[in-house]
Amino acid sequence: MNTDNIYRNRTLDQIGEGDVGTTLRVAGWIENIRDHGGVSFIDLRDMYGVLQVVMRDTSLLDGLNKEDCISIEGVMEHRDEETYNPKIPTGTVELEAQKVEMLGKVYRQLPFEIMTSKETREDVRLKYRYLDMRNTKVKNNMIFRSKVISFLRQKMTDMGFLEMQTPILCASSPEGARDYIVPSRKFKGKFYALPQAP
Repeated sequence: MNTDNIYRNRTLDQIGEGDVGTTLRVAGWIENIRDHGGVSFIDLRDMYGVLQVVMRDTSLLDGLNKEDCISIEGVMEHRDEETYNPKIPTGTVELEAQKVEMLGKVYRQLPFEIMTSKETREDVRLKYRYLDMRNTKVKNNMIFRSKVISFLRQKMTDMGFLEMQTPILCASSPEGARDYIVPSRKFKGKFYALPQAP
């Protein structure tokens, strides 16, 4: 899969010890910021993984907050052995940042911590679903669901079945685009709606 674009030339799952000494450009959300007195560290997260970024030039951190979406260019290097993180595939390497570009700024405090969103009330998580979907467990559930559906679809196609999408009448939703309303024949003054999105 070619992931080369103006924001990154690798996804975080494509990075390993073979990249040490290479200049790379990566992009993702800031999961965590740690200040160790003169040297700062960022845990950068994309859909595929997490990478530690070291910032010896702490001015690169100016204006950065958790969950900002950034692109970072720098040189891959080995971590010190005592700082290896066996919990992540990139736990033996880190990116020394040389250039940071803001892609998406967080202007207000987030309603909940992304990595602990499962502990947040469900109504809050649903209101901010676009944030909740960044949580690793939620994301992994969506990936698993997608793989199951894709597998079943392919199996059915291989068996000669034809997939069709037919209109579905459902209850009207107050959000989104204007509904295509269909009056009920059975219940006067009541309506069904054709959904606008899958």
